[in-house]
Amino acid sequence: MADKKKIEYVNRKAKHEYHFLELMEAGIVLTGTEIKSIRSGLVNLRDAYCVFEGDQLVVRSIFIGEYKQGNQFNHEERRPRKLLLKRQELNKWLKKTKEKGFTIVPYRMYLNERGICKLEIVLVQGKKNYDKRATIKQKDNKRQLDRALKGL
Repeated sequence: MADKKKIEYVNRKAKHEYHFLELMEAGIVLTGTEIKSIRSGLVNLRDAYCVFEGDQLVVRSIFIGEYKQGNQFNHEERRPRKLLLKRQELNKWLKKTKEKGFTIVPYRMYLNERGICKLEIVLVQGKKNYDKRATIKQKDNKRQLDRALKGL
């Protein structure tokens, strides 16, 4: 069997903006043209967030570009998409998001070995500006240290 290209999209800005508290893998309800667009690389998770609508978790504002060969059955690019989680997991995170300062953000979208699209969602708490500056300083120090070790 031919070697499959690994398809993965990461919201790198999320690590800068939030403290990660808990990570969970969820299925996502997609249409045919959406999965084809994901396979062709037309995805952006940057502005996406999750909200509870009734007792269901919905991800909003994920950009999945229009499929070029799609016809009148093509999808909306930023439509809300339902996430598939177990009831126990949903109830646990519903309680946590009702607390002040917690939210759910999609961090990584990928196709698993069976070709099914999965979304890693993270329970997060927003960082303050001084936390963001400290993170940047740590990255710079690590980069300088790596350069110095490489030069030896």
